[in-house]
Amino acid sequence: MGESLRSRHAHLARRYGRAVTYLPEVATFSAVVDSEPQAWDDLARLLGPSEFADMFSSDATPPADWEPVFTLEGRQMIWVGDGPDDRDRAGVGVVELGADSVPDMRALIASTRPGPFWPRTHELGGYLGIREHGTLVAMAGERLRPPGWTEISAVCTAREARGRGHAARLVLALVAQITARGERPFLHVAETNTGAIALYERLGFRTRKHVTFRGFRTP
Repeated sequence: MGESLRSRHAHLARRYGRAVTYLPEVATFSAVVDSEPQAWDDLARLLGPSEFADMFSSDATPPADWEPVFTLEGRQMIWVGDGPDDRDRAGVGVVELGADSVPDMRALIASTRPGPFWPRTHELGGYLGIREHGTLVAMAGERLRPPGWTEISAVCTAREARGRGHAARLVLALVAQITARGERPFLHVAETNTGAIALYERLGFRTRKHVTFRGFRTP
């Protein structure tokens, strides 16, 4: 995550000393250069008192006066290219989502809860969706972008539209989009979301490593 903030997402970042985070309306992800006390002091000053710091999968441990907010076990999966050979058809019915679609995107996120999505999160990368009778019923997009890689995120489908293959089409459309740029897709998923893990494996993703997602509140 820190690599994204220091490279292709540098224009969306705030920095102070040895700490960096996204602009507030983009994401709450934060990073420190190392686990020295000064780095955590810099992050606390950057965020302000009693503010949320999503450390994502960093194993750096903050000082004792930082309040733990959540811990979630998950895994990082990378696309290895042995999924179904139907990426050319994946874009059927898929539309690009821009700033004018943000209210619809946030409404879908609120009802499906795949993860945080702020008013400017869509600026992290390209987002795609599927509409039925004008209503956005499924979406997925690009989030973290370390050099040579792009993360697929915010994969979600409205309850009334599930079972129609929307998530698979969107993920494969993003895979095609990312690989066309010469980059490699990856994603993160909670260990408890066994249905999503099975889908991603069917689409050609394999587990690279298990991770622990953590969030804290500044003193």
